[in-house]
Amino acid sequence: MLGQISLGKWGMIFGGTLAVVGFIAYGAGNATLNLAGFFYGIPIFLGGLALKAAELKPTPYTKETSPEIIQLREEKATPTQQQIRKDVTRYRYGQQVHLEESLERLGLSPTDEERPVLTGIREEKIDGSYGLVLEFESSLVPWERWQEQHNKIERFFGPNIRAHLSQPQSDWVELALVASSEQRFEQAPSV
Repeated sequence: MLGQISLGKWGMIFGGTLAVVGFIAYGAGNATLNLAGFFYGIPIFLGGLALKAAELKPTPYTKETSPEIIQLREEKATPTQQQIRKDVTRYRYGQQVHLEESLERLGLSPTDEERPVLTGIREEKIDGSYGLVLEFESSLVPWERWQEQHNKIERFFGPNIRAHLSQPQSDWVELALVASSEQRFEQAPSV
C-alpha cells in the first residue's frame, strides 16, 4: 500500500506546511512554533524534493484486468510473476527505469541510454494460464537481440514460466511471462 503513495509529494506537502507554519509563527513572535516549523519543516520539504527528483512512477496497466483474470492470477500466478507485478506498479526511488537490473543481467541493456523502457503492463489468459505481459519501448535494442535472449529470459524469470516475445510494431516489444505447471529440467550431458 505504501508503494502506491508518492513519498516525495507527501514530504513536500507536509514539510512545506510545517515551514509555512514556522514563518507565520515567526511573524507572530511564537519562538517555539517558529523553531519547530523551521527545523522540521524545511528539512522534510527538502527531503521530499529529493525523493521527487529520484522518483520513478508506477507502470500503468494498459488494459483493465477482469475479475476472471484476477481469479486466474490468484490460482496460477507464480511468485516471480506476483513480485514483478507488485514491483513495477509502485513508486520506486533511485532507479531510471523499472526492471533495470533484470534487463542488465539479461544483456538487454548495453548502456543506460539504450535500455528498453517498460511503458505498460497487462494481465491476460494465455493458453489457459495466467500471463503477465510487459510492454517495452525498445528503439535502441533490436528485435533480433530480444529473440537471441529468449532462452535466457525464460531461465532468468524462473521455474514454471514460459516466455513469449512479440513485436506489435517497430521499436516495441511485448514480453509475456506465462505461468506453466510443467516442470522444466535441463538434461545433464551423458557421460
